[in-house]
Amino acid sequence: MMQQPPFPTIHIISDSVGTTAKTVARSAASHFGELDPNFVVLPYVRSFDQIRAFLEKEQESHRKLYGDDKVLVFYTLVLEDLKDQLDAYLAEHPNIYATDVLSDSIATVERMSGRPHNPNPGEQHKVNERYFERIEAIEFTVSHDDGLLTRDLPKADIVILGVSRTSKTPTSIYLGQQGYKVANVPIVDGIPLPDEIYQVERERLFGLITDPSVLVGVRRTRMHTQLGRASRYADIDSVTRELDRARTIMRGLGCVIINTRDRAIEETAQEILRHYNAAFSRIPSL
Repeated sequence: MMQQPPFPTIHIISDSVGTTAKTVARSAASHFGELDPNFVVLPYVRSFDQIRAFLEKEQESHRKLYGDDKVLVFYTLVLEDLKDQLDAYLAEHPNIYATDVLSDSIATVERMSGRPHNPNPGEQHKVNERYFERIEAIEFTVSHDDGLLTRDLPKADIVILGVSRTSKTPTSIYLGQQGYKVANVPIVDGIPLPDEIYQVERERLFGLITDPSVLVGVRRTRMHTQLGRASRYADIDSVTRELDRARTIMRGLGCVIINTRDRAIEETAQEILRHYNAAFSRIPSL
């Protein structure tokens, strides 16, 4: 005697990712006491041949397991041609029990609003995709702060260089929150820059400097309890030489050099983006 499934597998067909159909199908299953149904998903459909092959395979599998070819399908197809072909196919295959999740809803909204629907599948997922892209950018930026993981410098959208206390990190984090993958690299006397910096396009390189007096003030505030280091770290002559050397390095790399004096972090970031977008005509996915 053939084993009968306790609850049918739900087959999802979509020209996007299938989330909408899965949500509706899961809700329907819950009315039968099934809170965790089994799904088989065919996403990103672009041809009817994909649908036909999928259904034939699933019916054959069901026939071998349970002795019949009955399958349960929930589908969301925005592309009219695919939907029409599937509807015709379903009319010829009565053992495929299928529900069109979107069409009635779309038609109702069209009738009421007088507006045509967008025929591009996946529009409802763009916000989620953009959200995760921004999270990825933030994670990249945090993990590539202050010279970390320099092997990844060529993967960054933006690379910021500067001596200590020129706002490299807060500027990087701000840009990361806007959806840009940012790495920052410190310029330190006696320590060579990582080799990977020379693999980065010059349009992606930005050098932050400030006036010596400003930097001395910031460092003295920061290091007031470490007098030994402060005597060098916050000495005006040493800081002036340090900034001159950093500026020379930045020019050699072809960096856009930005003076952060009297600039808020947001202003520095916007200046970076003004140059970056002019070079790449790129707006982040937000």
